[in-house]
Amino acid sequence: PEEFESEIERTDIGIEGLDDMILGGVPSRSLLSVIGGAGTGKTTFALQFLNHALESGKKGIYITLEQTRESILDTAAEKGWSFREHAAEDRLAVVAIDPIEMANSLSSIRNDLVRLIAEFDADRLVLDSVSLLEMMYDHPAKRRSEVFGFTRSLKEAGVTTLLTSEASEETQYASRHGIVEYLTDAVFVLQYVRASDFRETRLAVEIQKIRDANHSRETKPYDITDTGISVYDQANIF
Repeated sequence: PEEFESEIERTDIGIEGLDDMILGGVPSRSLLSVIGGAGTGKTTFALQFLNHALESGKKGIYITLEQTRESILDTAAEKGWSFREHAAEDRLAVVAIDPIEMANSLSSIRNDLVRLIAEFDADRLVLDSVSLLEMMYDHPAKRRSEVFGFTRSLKEAGVTTLLTSEASEETQYASRHGIVEYLTDAVFVLQYVRASDFRETRLAVEIQKIRDANHSRETKPYDITDTGISVYDQANIF
């Protein structure tokens, strides 16, 4: 119902063109995921998502299982985003966690993160990437339950959260283990698209779902520039 939808607090992702594909923004405090293969810009997407909040005077947490804290700050600086300044002002926390350590101590780390979110009063959180966490568990049922418990804790903490995930080797439209898209409220798919004449390969984004929000169903081209991701929402892919 329109009355129900109007009462939902919403927020922009912070990516030019992509926000125009979402009518009214994503619901605040929801759990979002971006799925893509290597080189599609998942980390850039995540940094830009966090930077949007930071530039609005809000607070954010970036958890990386793949890189060091310094490499994340360096990558942001290359895009012109003042992550070091935000960190110095105690509005940004960048936390590097070894994925094996995280898998072995997931319960305590989960509690520490929930406490950090509350004490830091964070508005947005990024986990880059959930795929490394999933890889620590061989048994599908164990993997599913652990990832579900972790993501549920983040959602209950009341922070708008973005998870990055590697795409499946079989298809660009699904995560590696097929878990993330069912646990999250919104799914953005970053993919390579090649024309039938094989002349050009383009990057394209598709919004697979957003709960409680209307959005474009079209696949739109985007570029990764020196200032971040820019989606051409008025253009067709070919």
